Amino acid sequence: MGHKFGSELYFLPFMKSLLCNPVYMLFILISVLQFNAFVNMISFMPKYLEQHYGKSASDAIFLIGIYNLPPICIGYIVGGLIMKKFKITVVQAAHIGCWLSLFEYLLYFLCFLMICDNSSVAGITTSYEGMQQDFHMGNILADCNMNCNCPTKIWDPVCGNNGLSYMSACLAGCETSSGTGINMDNVIFRQMFQNCSCIQTPGNSSAHLGLCDKGRDCSMMLQYFLILSVVSSFIYSLSAIPGYMVLLRCIKSEEKSLGVGLHAFCTRIFAGIPAPIYFGALIDSTCLHWGTLKCGESGACRIYDSTNFRRIYLGLPAALRGSSYIPAFLILLILRKHRLPAENASSETMLETKFTGKETECKEMDQKSKVLDDEELKTKL
Repeated sequence: MGHKFGSELYFLPFMKSLLCNPVYMLFILISVLQFNAFVNMISFMPKYLEQHYGKSASDAIFLIGIYNLPPICIGYIVGGLIMKKFKITVVQAAHIGCWLSLFEYLLYFLCFLMICDNSSVAGITTSYEGMQQDFHMGNILADCNMNCNCPTKIWDPVCGNNGLSYMSACLAGCETSSGTGINMDNVIFRQMFQNCSCIQTPGNSSAHLGLCDKGRDCSMMLQYFLILSVVSSFIYSLSAIPGYMVLLRCIKSEEKSLGVGLHAFCTRIFAGIPAPIYFGALIDSTCLHWGTLKCGESGACRIYDSTNFRRIYLGLPAALRGSSYIPAFLILLILRKHRLPAENASSETMLETKFTGKETECKEMDQKSKVLDDEELKTKL
């Protein structure tokens, strides 16, 4: 009971000291805002690559692992080596972390230029004549498939030889099909549909399973986006170690364990948990067609409005990260006028070592003088 009462006795003063520490509280605010943006981008990046650049889910996850994880690991290692070799002070670490992060933030806006158009799906993003249109449920059916009795909620897209995608082979007006997708030897091949009345092309109109590719220009935009993500990931992780050094140096030595725990608690509670919830709700608002389960309930979203998807996916993290630089600049101003507890402790230890060094020197001089006096007395005798 005494040990428990003693821990509570120390806990409240430590919490009060941390809450009254302006650098520490501003750093928590920065971490919460930055972590909100980071969680949103990482959580929905596979969906963004899938919907905006036309990649499959497996390919999107593979690209993220190849292009993003190695630069992050290398950035952490290089940042730690730089801090150790050049013996960076707290003020220098704060400036390095702030300006590197700001430079990466400005590079981030280049992502808004690496865009692709919406997938051309008849009845959703384009008309059956291939003209761009707004999404309306009444446009899913057209004169060419009105008498086919096609279900309008099934998502089994096909790509016509006119470069236009359709929600299903029935909505494309296809009459016959060849192939089943997998033969007896488990070899996958493309299932084809012929005599499609909605596909207006000279000669035989046909389609195959899957959405149409977005073209060479979109593939090039994807390459630019991945290269930029490599550079951005390296610079962002390079600035993380100096920032963490500021966190450790802005609190007293006896408060470090509680300070680090409180920092992790705040980032998880105010960023790790709510960020995927509100960000997912905003992204779901851009859905153009929801899938339907066997029980009749709505399932996963099949296709998004890629333009609005891009604005939310890139714009909201940009706003969150941009607001985090206001407390970052306040920390730089505070560090110019005030000294951190770690710096005061280090200066006191340096003074103590200098004082003890002088005492030892004085003692050694006294001992030497005594030895000389003894030798002089001996010579006189």
